[in-house]
Amino acid sequence: MIPGRTGKSEMAKIAKAEPAAGYPPEEGCYLRGNDYSPVAVLVILRWPREETPPDIENLVRVGVESGAALSGTLQTENIGLEKVICNIVANPNIRWLIVCGPESPGHLVGETLLVLMKNGLDERKRIIGASAPTPYLYNIPAEYVDRFRKQVTVIDLINEGSPEVLRECVRCCYQEKPTAFRNHMLHDPGAYPEEPFEGKITWRIREPYREPYDDEERKNLRKAEALIERIRKSAEVRRTESSGHDPQVK
Repeated sequence: MIPGRTGKSEMAKIAKAEPAAGYPPEEGCYLRGNDYSPVAVLVILRWPREETPPDIENLVRVGVESGAALSGTLQTENIGLEKVICNIVANPNIRWLIVCGPESPGHLVGETLLVLMKNGLDERKRIIGASAPTPYLYNIPAEYVDRFRKQVTVIDLINEGSPEVLRECVRCCYQEKPTAFRNHMLHDPGAYPEEPFEGKITWRIREPYREPYDDEERKNLRKAEALIERIRKSAEVRRTESSGHDPQVK
């Protein structure tokens, strides 16, 4: 039997579910494995994508070859993490998320993911307690984040990159009975008992720190923008009048 593959005898004991149509919805640097596996692997990428080291690429391959449903890299603490969330909540069978590889000193994606699981989001969709520069999840609904936090448990292997350790961790996740791995007791608990989410990122805020704080601030921003536009048009009319040209005549 392929590691992580659920056969008919196990299906009677461990409930499985079909992923959402179009799963995985978001493109990215990942490999797709067994859709019914209870585990996904996330390898932190601290280098430019075109400079991905061979050992990082190897960890991604080890993840999927060991039986993971998805195995790929994560580079940013905002849009990159949003893609991960969209793909995981589209597959209720994924209940464990292994995070490994050396932490990114700039984006702190490993730390950001851990504090997201612990603290969630504030009213501005900022990850509470995150030290990363822009830890905002503006481009997906809040219910996706809530579902992600309920559906999966993160296994912290940050700053580790041993293929043997990763392989053993994945193996423990798809066991039928609880199996010890460090401070975890791992096994396949079956699919999360709710329908998968099918959404994608539909709009993208590249500079979330510039976003208004709340509806009142958003209203004031629109007023300020309207005022600036009126001033701009008034100045344009004055320039045209002073030059002796009728702005309606071409």
